[in-house]
Amino acid sequence: MIKNIVCIGAGYVGSPTMAVIADKCSEFKVTVVDINEQRIAAWNSDKLPIYEPGLDDVVFRNRGKNLFYSTNIPDAIREADVIFISVNTPTKTFGTGAGRAADLQYLEKTARSIIEYADSDKIVVEKSTLPVRTAQAVSRVLNSNTKGLHFQIVSNPEFMAEGTAVNDLQKPDRVLIGGLETPEGRNAVETVAGIYRHWVPGERIITTNLWSSELTKLVSNALLAQRVSSINSISALCEKTEANVDEVARAAGFDSRIGSKFLKASIGFGGSCFKKDILNLVYLCGYYGLPEVASYWEQVVAMNDYQASRFVGNMLSAMFNTVADKKIAVLGFAFKADTGDTRESPAIAVSRMLLAERARVAIHDPKAMVNARHDLADVENDVLFCEDPYEAIKGAHAIALLTDWKSFRELDFKRVFEMMEKPAFIFDGRNYLDHDMLYKLGFNVYGIGRKPLTHF
Repeated sequence: MIKNIVCIGAGYVGSPTMAVIADKCSEFKVTVVDINEQRIAAWNSDKLPIYEPGLDDVVFRNRGKNLFYSTNIPDAIREADVIFISVNTPTKTFGTGAGRAADLQYLEKTARSIIEYADSDKIVVEKSTLPVRTAQAVSRVLNSNTKGLHFQIVSNPEFMAEGTAVNDLQKPDRVLIGGLETPEGRNAVETVAGIYRHWVPGERIITTNLWSSELTKLVSNALLAQRVSSINSISALCEKTEANVDEVARAAGFDSRIGSKFLKASIGFGGSCFKKDILNLVYLCGYYGLPEVASYWEQVVAMNDYQASRFVGNMLSAMFNTVADKKIAVLGFAFKADTGDTRESPAIAVSRMLLAERARVAIHDPKAMVNARHDLADVENDVLFCEDPYEAIKGAHAIALLTDWKSFRELDFKRVFEMMEKPAFIFDGRNYLDHDMLYKLGFNVYGIGRKPLTHF
């Protein structure tokens, strides 16, 4: 029987997951802990630190009842029956594997904190995205304790997407749980599965060995990212041949063997997972002596980087080979709509490339302005950050739409056209707007993988 569930790490994964568990499992006390006092204070406030549709309702419904946020990590660890680890595992920026391997220092520090404060046996659940065989290292750290305590390590990777995280957690395609193939390991897996059975049908709960679970997360993200890069590579060919990438993707997607998901051409993928996980996979393949496999997956990231630079190249070509001293309104900085997350957002690279071309960049995003300022802190004095989209657009020579926020479709484009310098350009990095309508208003419209609509 378990009573207390603790999650170490109050970020984009741990906090929504724990909020839904608390919502569905009223008999459990669920506590989210973090060393970041400011973040915990925000989770205890009226304005949560993460924007996610539906998350406020779930948190406010359960907070103070069976859902708690705290910086008191020692007491939380002592009370816990099950501990979820959801700490940051960024790509290494130094030493062996820099730029590819995962940086596991925070994970190891968390494991050592568990040893320090635990006074009873625990089930420890890996929720962070980790390289395969990481559990072996975590297990060695935990079970090196001198208190006679025993820890079971379980892998339970997340498969939620930002922007739909609450719905993904409430109605998951699958819940994956991996453990050691021992009686103790199987019992630990069953305990964690029992949590999810409160609301997830049994046929959607998949149990595997520990290593399969760890690797599945990396492979799932790599396969999804591969589809994005594949259709983006075709978008470049479409522009040269005057084919329409949306028509190509739609027709190809009707093949049941292919399907339509993740075949939407755009400026590229972003977020905390895809690039990091692919580079992690590349590093693992290299480590295990599989250079051809590593090179194959590395090309998925290379194609994503190419798409952003190609987008800016198209802007330069269309705007008479220069954007120097021209105002460019960047609409959208989050890596996707319905989130404030800007990690690995294509908008970062695009903005920096435009600044390198001496453009005057004005940025607006409905939810990501704080993160945008952080991401461009070193060039903040060269960027205009606008809380109102029309402020960003006023006097602009071009609009670069980089995130498909619904509010951007609802702009008064007749007013927008009147506010802009002429000729007025729109570069739609998401193929999200009504291009025919914009062209009729007088805009020169450039999409991804489509023939441009111009008045030249």
